[in-house]
Amino acid sequence: MEVAYDRGRMTKRRISRREAITVGLMGAGAAATGLAGTHDALSGAGRGVRAVVVGAGAFGGWTALALRRAGAEVTLVDAWGAGNARASSGGESRLIRASYGPRRIYSAMVARALEIWKEYEARWDDRLLFPIGMLRMSSGASEYATAAPPILRELGLRVEEFDGAELARRFPQINPEGLTYAVLEHDAGYLLARRGCQRVLEEFEARGGAFVRARASAGGIRGGRMAEIGLADGRTVEADLFVFACGPWLGELFPEFDPPLVQPTRQEVFYFGPPAGRADLTEEKFPTWIEGPFYGVPATRFRGFKIADDRRGEPFDPTSGDRTPSAKGAREARVYMEHRFPGMRCAPLLEARVCQYEQSADGNLIVDTHPEASNVWIAGGGSGHGYKLGASLGEMLAGQALGEQEKEPFFRLARLTAA
Repeated sequence: MEVAYDRGRMTKRRISRREAITVGLMGAGAAATGLAGTHDALSGAGRGVRAVVVGAGAFGGWTALALRRAGAEVTLVDAWGAGNARASSGGESRLIRASYGPRRIYSAMVARALEIWKEYEARWDDRLLFPIGMLRMSSGASEYATAAPPILRELGLRVEEFDGAELARRFPQINPEGLTYAVLEHDAGYLLARRGCQRVLEEFEARGGAFVRARASAGGIRGGRMAEIGLADGRTVEADLFVFACGPWLGELFPEFDPPLVQPTRQEVFYFGPPAGRADLTEEKFPTWIEGPFYGVPATRFRGFKIADDRRGEPFDPTSGDRTPSAKGAREARVYMEHRFPGMRCAPLLEARVCQYEQSADGNLIVDTHPEASNVWIAGGGSGHGYKLGASLGEMLAGQALGEQEKEPFFRLARLTAA
């Protein structure tokens, strides 16, 4: 979601609820209409609440849907649409895995997200979650790695631990050199990221939510509250509750925070072509994986073998930054891939993509109210691992914003500004 922080130039013309619905449904087509008869009754916890959610990515889309399910009147605003190419939630696939070392809160959120995805897959009759497993490989059994399996088992998730010899036996596609410990999460895998965002938007509209494709800016804060947001064409949208889930644009929207809410960083993803007939390098025979800074997805849905580097790149402008992949990034990805997966040696580069992380100061999520406005919620800081948490985060945030749940201290803003 692109944002502009130029409040003074906004012309005051308010957008009505009817107008928002009309604008939002233009071009929605039969996809939303086809879902209209399948939704269940709204719970009513948010009835009488007018809400605006800015950003239709993994965090904003799921939050808007959860608020609408609770009965709130919700307007969802995004400049380019759900899963667009600039968004951190765009792209073909995202990992979903529950191992987070000792941080149980994330593992529990992933367990809940898996339930939500399965529920909606059944509702939509559309496969978006591919639980092909996730293999974490390392040169030793670190405290971080060994802390996760007991938590996962407690949450009812299937997990195995084994040594390098067993890793080599089970996965002959891997060169086991230097690897002595591995964890295999059977319920993990990958999600179709762009398609998932679009599906959530369709469900949101089918439930009566209003989608507006427009650039937004924050309204002024007076008396501890915000009353409206502005749109780039001069209209304003009034509401009782505001959620800003703008990904890498959060820092532009709220520049007053020190350190910045998020720092966008440039990240590269590469897809290499496996040899013909090598099912062992596809999702048929191989899980998603993580080793050190590299992670990937085997050849899936007739796409290439995905390799990405989790190390944080250079600062990046998500609106107009150059998204041409670098030769250096492709070379580093290839060197790692050909060492660890010998069957991929000399594999052609099929495609590449530049995206961004929205990195918080400590790498953890932000889910909290603005310190000067009790009705303004900020959700962000995905930091490269947020997509998998979107479904459960939206449910949690909606519950907190509607007063049904307490804030989660781990995600509060105060931690980032504490001396």
